[in-house]
Amino acid sequence: MTIQQDERWMQEAIRQARIAESLGEVPIGAVIVRDDQIVGAGYNLRERDRDPTAHAEMIAIRQASEALQAWRLLGCTLYVTLEPCPMCAGAILQSRVERVVYGASDPKAGCVGTLMDLLQDSRFNHVSPWTSGVLHQECSALLTDFFRRLRSR
Repeated sequence: MTIQQDERWMQEAIRQARIAESLGEVPIGAVIVRDDQIVGAGYNLRERDRDPTAHAEMIAIRQASEALQAWRLLGCTLYVTLEPCPMCAGAILQSRVERVVYGASDPKAGCVGTLMDLLQDSRFNHVSPWTSGVLHQECSALLTDFFRRLRSR
């Protein structure tokens, strides 16, 4: 993938994050792409669904699996606005996503390079290469602005 392709698909993940934001959710979005097509998309729905697993990545993985009629997401790249947490990194490994691209690092829960790197741990039966910092400023601003507005209330 080229930088331009990564940025194009990250813009789609940002669109998903804005939907979450419009619902009062933490603005995190994800898309899964295969053969230059979105096969799964999701945004954070933890508050609305009262579900701690309703992260953008989890929703996108479920949608992609349904669309492809397979639990193995071979040939797929996941784009997400915030670095995946341990749960989502585990789901990425379990679903065999081939590559992950994220925008903003997560110093509190990031498990794709920040606190640890679950996706490159050779003890697992699958590893996923990853790229960080794609549209970092825009992805970070979504979160910073959201929490600033929340605190001002």
